Amino acid sequence: MIDNYNNTDPVIRVIDLHKSFDDNQVLRGISLDLNKGQNLVVVGRSGTGKSVLIKCLVRLILPDAGTINVLGENVLKLSEHELNELRIRIGYLFQEGALYDSMSLEENLLFPLKRNRPGLPEKDMQEMVKIALDNVDLSESSEKMPSELSGGMRKRASLARTLMLNPEIILYDEPTTGLDPYTSKEISELIVRIQEKYSASSIVVTHDMKCARTVSDQISILQDGIFIASGSFNDLKNHEDATIRNYFI
Repeated sequence: MIDNYNNTDPVIRVIDLHKSFDDNQVLRGISLDLNKGQNLVVVGRSGTGKSVLIKCLVRLILPDAGTINVLGENVLKLSEHELNELRIRIGYLFQEGALYDSMSLEENLLFPLKRNRPGLPEKDMQEMVKIALDNVDLSESSEKMPSELSGGMRKRASLARTLMLNPEIILYDEPTTGLDPYTSKEISELIVRIQEKYSASSIVVTHDMKCARTVSDQISILQDGIFIASGSFNDLKNHEDATIRNYFI
């Protein structure tokens, strides 16, 4: 794959994206830019298409119309080989974590390295696992199985695995769903630390406004398949439109 990305361009640009499922029009012509080093939060109520949006970005779901450009590549025109190469540069934190239950935490983290960096010496792989676990405060849990981890630990473990290939972009799908308030706060603070340490650009989809306030550089509100407002947390919280303010109550 030829790297067409220019550092001055948005790392993600979406133009006029549409997606329907039968008669349900989920995305109705949305556009967004994600700039290098930015944390963009997409908020909206359940079922508004937030997860559909980020799945379209890596072609886990094929949109009906529109343009998706990621790191200089037209996602919808890539071959399967080219798409897989691009996906290596993008971390995706699934809502359910998606750890392999039959593998220890260490084995889960080694899996993407062995699959995508098979020439790396074992010593280097082990060092990368150690660094990733340290970064999410799980250095003492490498031999544990996923079933032995709490909900918050599973989220952190999934994020550690996402970091193994040093992604340039990270997509977070409802990172605090199902967690208690204290653990949600921990995960939100971890997202900020990861952005700073890895200089990653991120899209975080959530309906957790405390998470949105903690992690966002910018927030876009998705409602009825379109973005109805974008801005900083404080700008939107104090917006003149009551419909927009209601998201922050």
